[in-house]
Amino acid sequence: MFNSKFGSVPKFYVRAPGRVNIIGEHIDYCGYSVLPMAVEQDMLIAVEPVKTHILQLANTNPLYPYWVKKKMKITLSLPRRDFSTSANNIQIDKTKPLWHNYFLCGFKGIQEHFGLSDLTGMNCLVDGNIPPSSGLSSSSALVCCAGLVTLTVLGMNLSKVELAEICAKSEHYTGTEGGGMDQSISFLAEEGTAKLIEFSPLRATDVKLPSGAVFVIANSCVEMNKAATSHFNIRVMECRLAAKLLAKHKCLPWEEVLRLEEVQAKLGVSLEEMLLITEDTLHSEPYSPEEICRCLGISLQELKTQILSPNTQDVLTFKLYQRAKHVYSEAARVLQFKKICEEAPDNTVQLLGELMNQSHVSCRDMYECSCPELDQLVDICRKFGAQGSRLTGAGWGGCTVSIVPADKLSSFLANVHEAYYQRSNRSLVPEKQSLFATKPGGGALVFLEA
Repeated sequence: MFNSKFGSVPKFYVRAPGRVNIIGEHIDYCGYSVLPMAVEQDMLIAVEPVKTHILQLANTNPLYPYWVKKKMKITLSLPRRDFSTSANNIQIDKTKPLWHNYFLCGFKGIQEHFGLSDLTGMNCLVDGNIPPSSGLSSSSALVCCAGLVTLTVLGMNLSKVELAEICAKSEHYTGTEGGGMDQSISFLAEEGTAKLIEFSPLRATDVKLPSGAVFVIANSCVEMNKAATSHFNIRVMECRLAAKLLAKHKCLPWEEVLRLEEVQAKLGVSLEEMLLITEDTLHSEPYSPEEICRCLGISLQELKTQILSPNTQDVLTFKLYQRAKHVYSEAARVLQFKKICEEAPDNTVQLLGELMNQSHVSCRDMYECSCPELDQLVDICRKFGAQGSRLTGAGWGGCTVSIVPADKLSSFLANVHEAYYQRSNRSLVPEKQSLFATKPGGGALVFLEA
């Protein structure tokens, strides 16, 4: 297809994997550790550097224009799968989560890191088998893929950690205020092991998963693109506001505080103590912008221009207590999960399953990032043998991840397929994209032959 599109052959290929977050949801952007693994599904880009200054991008998947239309509810004509622009004039429209914007994020991140202004062009054909809007990080995988493509074309070198940090920062060009988990695991993943990803500084530690269990991904078939709505950024801002109110209450320099982890670090207390401080400091009723201003001693204009992101400035209520409770309890569950994996007691699978179940309840009730279909799918997975099941990814749709005893895998897959997929039109989704066992895969790489 590359030849028919560009009349030439690619010089090299880059792949970057998607990921499943086993536990630690919505806490990376709060400064806390997460525990993901790369999946075998990936994004793949075939690349030919050219002497012009034009980026020519094409996508093998004819459904991408449909996904964009569905997410944005656009009634205009469908965008094309092909896109071209000057390599020296990258413009990213935050209002439209078009697939090529994620490529441009990776490209722009490398360009700005090296301070380059006269870049060569390239022909790129994008392919991939990560289901989009499924919570398996197809968009971040494309950003990482594009960053590595650009680095390779330039003939420059960066460490995996540097690449991950650049791609995490550059994805913000889409308007999503995400953390660095997706990009970190895409680069730092190793086959056969999950990773504890820690931040400031970024580092990854192997976590050996129990051999007697399998992790199964199930797609709810409800698509949610976090760049297309304000749900995600509202949660980021609620956590930021909670951090500032907690810091102000404890007489810390709240103006400097952005993340809930910073409050814990400055106080030098445990996560359990932070939960108690949250109980004592924040009330469970939603906060209005006016009340937040009174608590912080600032004007409404200062709140909107100095703290809130552009697409959260008109939000009327913020649930600070619930979001902080989720973050601190979820951060503790990540550490417990790692500890259990290390100690490997006889009931390891049961204990890990209980933590995953607690995580889903917290995501559903305290963070409110689930949806009826995800809750139904979690219940079905538990009913048919999963020791634990939870939403994974941003939520509001996408996938669940379940821990299933290895000897129950075949019956589990058959029963879940019948109960959730065959009884609705969800069975129209390709089975390999809807329900599958997975194991830790390797990270992003460059290769010369397909």
